[in-house]
Amino acid sequence: MTLRQFLSKQLIDVIQWNEPGDGVLAWRYPMEDMEIQNGGQLTVRESQMAAFVNEGRIADVFGPGLHTLATRNLPLLTDLLHWETGFESPFKSDVYFFSTRLQMDQKWGTATPITLREKEFGAVRLRGYGIYSYRVADPRKFFVQVSGTRESYYVSDLEGQLRETIVARMTDVFAASDVSFLDMAANQAALGQKVAQALQPTFAALGLELDQFVVENISLPDELQKVMDQRIGVSMAGDLGRYTQFQAAQALGTAAANPGGAAGAGVGVGAGVAMGQTMMAAVAPVATVAAAPAAPGAREKFCVGCGTAMPKVAKFCPECGKAQ
Repeated sequence: MTLRQFLSKQLIDVIQWNEPGDGVLAWRYPMEDMEIQNGGQLTVRESQMAAFVNEGRIADVFGPGLHTLATRNLPLLTDLLHWETGFESPFKSDVYFFSTRLQMDQKWGTATPITLREKEFGAVRLRGYGIYSYRVADPRKFFVQVSGTRESYYVSDLEGQLRETIVARMTDVFAASDVSFLDMAANQAALGQKVAQALQPTFAALGLELDQFVVENISLPDELQKVMDQRIGVSMAGDLGRYTQFQAAQALGTAAANPGGAAGAGVGVGAGVAMGQTMMAAVAPVATVAAAPAAPGAREKFCVGCGTAMPKVAKFCPECGKAQ
């Protein structure tokens, strides 16, 4: 290898980055033992941004396009390096690329149920999950607040922080919401929008932009869901008397369909007793009315023999038997 070949390998005249796959948010161009050639080319593709960093301090940021590296295109870096009259020789600097495309299908969910005060049921515990998407919108802020000088930074490195932040904001929104739990299923889109609005400032502080936030499901823990189902069943039954009659009739029909089995016989007896009690309860008011004494006005004459009061149409006294 000649000296010229050795020197040419140490100078970079084209800087570019092809994303190797999904999940990369920031990547540092390898600059070890290398310098950037004056007048070199920086290629920034769509869905990317690039930043020059000198001694840990971020300087110039470039959007998509082909950029020639000169003092006029690197004003902040030129100021940091005190190049008053421009530079002609190669220079040393770190170059970071940032992926600005949407990071889609990111999952969020409550690891444990969250307790809220609900206007209809009092204190309830809710679980929820969904998806969201975001992108790097401000590389300078993202570099300073999140990724720093690491060689690469991935979506997975940020996932836990964002998920816990989402759950905290969701709790605040649900606590302040006037929507009851029973109406949440019909208002999940509106709740998602409220949570997204509450999350926007937090994402922006990290140099991110929240693009979409979706609430896929809001539910109760299993034990509370059983209680809810029972309450809904009672409400749907309406008149408990008719509901009991209906269940008794259903049980009687089941027993009649299986007269040979011991269980069927037991069900039949139980259903018969319940049905009999129900019928007696239904007939009781009528019997009471029939057994009630007649109104005083209905007795209009007295026995000519013993003076016992009797109906006007009676032919004989019910007490002494004397003809009237």
